[in-house]
Amino acid sequence: MKVIKNATLHTMESINGENGYVAFEDGRIVETGRTFDASRFKDASVIDAEGKPLTPGLVDPHCHVGVSEEGIRFEGMDHNEMTDPIHPELRGLDALYPKDMAFKNTVKSGVTTVVSGPGSANIIGGTFCAVKTVGDTVEKMVFKEETAMKMALGENPKRIYSNQQKSPSTRMASAALMREWLIKAQEYKRALEMHEKGEREKKPDFDMKLHSLKRVFEGMKVKIHAHRSDDIMTAIRISKEFGLDASIDHGTEAHLIPRTIAESDLPVILGPTLGASTKYETTSRSFKSAAILDSYDIPFAVMTDHPVVTTENTLVQLALFVKEGLKRARALEAVTSRSASINGIDDRVGSLKPGKDADLVIWDGDPFDIMTRAERVFIEGAVVHAA
Repeated sequence: MKVIKNATLHTMESINGENGYVAFEDGRIVETGRTFDASRFKDASVIDAEGKPLTPGLVDPHCHVGVSEEGIRFEGMDHNEMTDPIHPELRGLDALYPKDMAFKNTVKSGVTTVVSGPGSANIIGGTFCAVKTVGDTVEKMVFKEETAMKMALGENPKRIYSNQQKSPSTRMASAALMREWLIKAQEYKRALEMHEKGEREKKPDFDMKLHSLKRVFEGMKVKIHAHRSDDIMTAIRISKEFGLDASIDHGTEAHLIPRTIAESDLPVILGPTLGASTKYETTSRSFKSAAILDSYDIPFAVMTDHPVVTTENTLVQLALFVKEGLKRARALEAVTSRSASINGIDDRVGSLKPGKDADLVIWDGDPFDIMTRAERVFIEGAVVHAA
């Protein structure tokens, strides 16, 4: 057993900002507490944090680490299959390269989990996966092979396919295609169920696209890429029509329609906000947005969309939200517990709770200070980085 004592503990559960300890063994957290009793841990390996902040490992809720490799063009760019707007059968996991140089910098920055997957070229683009940020093979890194189905609205799909003289070339066609394939998946699922119950003699012909997509009606989460307020409204509209367990990913203009989003009960995965606006859709980006969403009790997390903003700048971006009014506790939740829960992986990561993975970071200063570094990073109890 290992114990980190004398830490300014942020469990994202019951102890936040107080002196405390965390005990862990066999890759899982065993215990957290305020008062360390050395007599109870005589055989443990004890690390003195010397009052430094201790947090869960950070969780990036939406990025393309390993799928769109850093520093490589065509050979490493596997995040967009730009041959057809409908590709629900694709899996980000099958394109993820553990040797992507981004992983080394990611773990050094205290990010221990990334939710990575397809880009936004397609109306329906395939599934994201949740992986730890160290490992020689994908099989050693992944802990949830498919977290959510990626869908996209707005400029990206209509630009890509209009350039190919294909549909969609308008927002109308984008929404229509999304609806068409959701209806097809509903009907395919219903036909399979009727066959299994003996209510239909012939089993429907296997369709890989529909077989994958039907899972959004069986509990699979959906990530809908939407920057502008009109695209956000389309995402809300379609989510309601089909009963999707969806999140609005990017949500650049979410702060312009917060009341409506609050009424929709859809969470927002916000960002990237650091850097220049590279297209019209993102001209309303603002570091005030997170505080506005929080004031309306909208559940939100903050993404890097790596490589758009590199994972190394996770806390830099977050600090700028804090600078513009976001509460520090909410900011930390946005890259730990809330990030994990929106992606359905909070049974494993996102907080320091007995039974969860021992993914922890000791920081050498205030996590929201640009000069602060991750002094020691643990993934499943093992030290994977030491400054």
